[in-house]
Amino acid sequence: MTSAELTTAPSALRIPGPATPYQGDIARYWDGEARPVNLRLGDIDGLYHHHYGIGEVDTAALGDPEDKDSEDKLIAELHRLESAQADVLLAHLGDIGRDDTLVDAGCGRGGSMVMAHQRFGCSVEGVTLSAKQADFANGRAAELGIDDHVRATVCNMLSTPFATGSAAASWNNESSMYVDLDDLFAEHSRVLRIGGRYVTITGCWNPRYGQPSKWVSQINAHFECNIHSRREYLRAMADHRLVPQAVIDLTPDTLPYWELRATSSLVTGIEDAFINSYRDGSFQYVLIAADRV
Repeated sequence: MTSAELTTAPSALRIPGPATPYQGDIARYWDGEARPVNLRLGDIDGLYHHHYGIGEVDTAALGDPEDKDSEDKLIAELHRLESAQADVLLAHLGDIGRDDTLVDAGCGRGGSMVMAHQRFGCSVEGVTLSAKQADFANGRAAELGIDDHVRATVCNMLSTPFATGSAAASWNNESSMYVDLDDLFAEHSRVLRIGGRYVTITGCWNPRYGQPSKWVSQINAHFECNIHSRREYLRAMADHRLVPQAVIDLTPDTLPYWELRATSSLVTGIEDAFINSYRDGSFQYVLIAADRV
């Protein structure tokens, strides 16, 4: 099934909740988003991501740039790097059992949820403000026959319907820049059981640079978000009983993805801002894994 066919999937569960004009704007943004850089990559194997990639580019897989199928090979390589990023996040969730429940805050079209279920055999609950994304994710889960374990709900990640202490682990994969971090980590801390693991992979501006650079401002404007500093993440986690166990700088690992993407037909115009900000040190790509205490 292709991305176009999946848009006709059954409707997602919708949970009424507090909403602000900004949240409404974000919902409309992602309801209307249909960039080939997200959809064409997902069509390769049915894993539709809304994050970026990490790892070295497999130049052998790219083949000869003059070949007629060179662009398809490049797109497949970009998608491989995206899925590698999700694998790294999932590997930091800790010891997850088949009876556990995970929460994907800002689940997009559900690629990471599918990968989490395939990896652990557990249940995965995703939340998104976008009804279109949730319908898509639920349609994909139904096609795979895992809709009894994988589900997307339309609600605010700051106020989820999940019981206190019900999640073994939770994560944000490039979605935390849309919310206030104190509110976000208060909700993750509530949902996680004691000893549960929270993981985020995110872009953040580097306090050592002084202030958000012009490149970071361009990224904020492009995605209608508000990128936080790494210092803000660590401070807000500490305030909400989330104790970091690992802080990993993935910036060198994500640059190859961006440099490859900038040569593809799927460019969106934001590639230079990412590349330049990663190179000048004003922007960082980090993984933070923290335990609920």
